[in-house]
Amino acid sequence: MRRALLVGIDNYEFSPLTGCVNDAISIQKVLSRNEDESPNFDCKLLTAPDEDVTRSLLREQIEVLFANEADVALFYFAGHGTVNNLGGYLVTRDVKQYDEGIAMRDVLTLANKAKVKEMVIILDCCHSGYLGTVPEIDNESAVLREGVSVLTASRATQPAAEMGGSGVFTTLVCDALDGGAADVCGNVTVAAVYAYVDQALGAWEQRPLFKSHVSRLIPLRKCKPAIELSILRKIPIYFPHPNDEFKLDPSFEPDAEPRNEEHEKIFSHLQMYRTARLLEPVGEEHMYYAAINSKSCKLTLIGQFYWRLVDRGKI
Repeated sequence: MRRALLVGIDNYEFSPLTGCVNDAISIQKVLSRNEDESPNFDCKLLTAPDEDVTRSLLREQIEVLFANEADVALFYFAGHGTVNNLGGYLVTRDVKQYDEGIAMRDVLTLANKAKVKEMVIILDCCHSGYLGTVPEIDNESAVLREGVSVLTASRATQPAAEMGGSGVFTTLVCDALDGGAADVCGNVTVAAVYAYVDQALGAWEQRPLFKSHVSRLIPLRKCKPAIELSILRKIPIYFPHPNDEFKLDPSFEPDAEPRNEEHEKIFSHLQMYRTARLLEPVGEEHMYYAAINSKSCKLTLIGQFYWRLVDRGKI
């Protein structure tokens, strides 16, 4: 069971935003289904102005999200964030001085006490990096229990930018979930999402933060594998040892005469490995010339990593 609460607030009276509702809807579209259209997260969308997202309503929905048992629970928030001398806050529609909204420390406390195996918190708001920092008092509230991951759009001292009706951070997160951060098997984890966003944002822009206490990384979404898994599982057949080289000759190249269909099929698989950066020719720049000139090919370090996964029956 996988469920997600996705919140986007635009219509603040003191400073309206334009992209938060769009962002929540975009996250819903990419999370609700895997790339093959199989069900993924059961998403609940909470957006303003469609609903009046008050402090009490948001807290109620966060408590419901984390209250019942589940394999994965994901909380996403796009809106205003603020920090005062008491901590960081997710700002709600009924914001008042000294009562800005939901304290970030309360969100973390609820996650830490949840009956959920794995929890992911994604915040696209200013000062979002405050979530999970150690406050001056009650230091235990900043501890992430095992199974909790936090991904934020910026540091505790930074704003989070909008551009073209969407948050810069959320746009990158959606691109990552849509396949940009997928591994060879098509799995997208929260750590891979962070790595994707981290590389896309420069040193002078808002800096995303990733805080996690997990013993395993679960896929947030499954995309199309770079290689069919049935073909990936053939790696130990072609390479009995990860350091072995596979000897090529012109019979593997489809243009060669006479045709050797069995060799051509093997060569097509090797080309797929090459495209996925699992393999490289030895002594030539291209696989074509490695075959024509009777050279060989070998697994890259990434290829050796997947060789071991296949060999251990993990793929």
